[in-house]
Amino acid sequence: MTTHDITAADPNEWRSYDEFAAGIDAFRLPNASLAGTALALTLDDGSSLRLSFGTEQVTWWADGSLPAGDEHRDPYDAVRVRSDTVFVNLPLESLERESLTVIFSESTHRALVVRSTIGSEDHAGEPRVGQTFWAAVTDGGEPSGEAPGPSRDLIGKRNLYRYSPHHLYEHVYISSERYAWQCVEGVQRGHGDMDLSTVWKFSDGLYLFCFREFRIAVASVWLHDLGYQLRTTGVFLGLTGTGDAEHSRAGGHIYPIGSVAYPDVQPV
Repeated sequence: MTTHDITAADPNEWRSYDEFAAGIDAFRLPNASLAGTALALTLDDGSSLRLSFGTEQVTWWADGSLPAGDEHRDPYDAVRVRSDTVFVNLPLESLERESLTVIFSESTHRALVVRSTIGSEDHAGEPRVGQTFWAAVTDGGEPSGEAPGPSRDLIGKRNLYRYSPHHLYEHVYISSERYAWQCVEGVQRGHGDMDLSTVWKFSDGLYLFCFREFRIAVASVWLHDLGYQLRTTGVFLGLTGTGDAEHSRAGGHIYPIGSVAYPDVQPV
């Protein structure tokens, strides 16, 4: 990991989402095609989601807690993070300022669904981009293993994330609701903060990690493979410096650099 730029960003000039996200997918795992396949999911609150994949677009329908109504047609992005596990993101065009992310296992028929939505206006003390999470099961077989759910496994962990030759970030997982980050290399170098986060365990070594920032309108959905690959695959949804909604792909390598264990009272 070679440092190319040692100039720290001006702390008074906070970078916009589109500035730091440019090129952050350089080390992402390759895209996978789901053309000709279909997927039906039942969420843990009884809602339904059906998807029929083409080469570049997906036709989908939902009810319950998800955006209900007529069929929608949107682009999709898929990555096979393991041989049996697929990360799918729908950067929605049919619904303004929203995205749907689905992570599913072809072997256990377990799944996760994340809905990210940019709020219509700022509210003091709250991130502009909100997220909702569901565990789900897929059709085609009986679900096996534990259902995905909130996890405290990352608390105390400290990792570096290399997304490109010019993107290097450090994360420290503080609690089940907060994580701290700093940019070690990139346009945000010298910047850092503590933001809201959500961690769910999907399966052995696979963790959903999402953050929602306070200072700028952006949220992310990541799947960390902390098992044999040490890779992460993710997406962003946020507002650019001009106030437009933008979807970005991301991904890279994970370098664990330490951990701590709280000896007495555990964090939230």
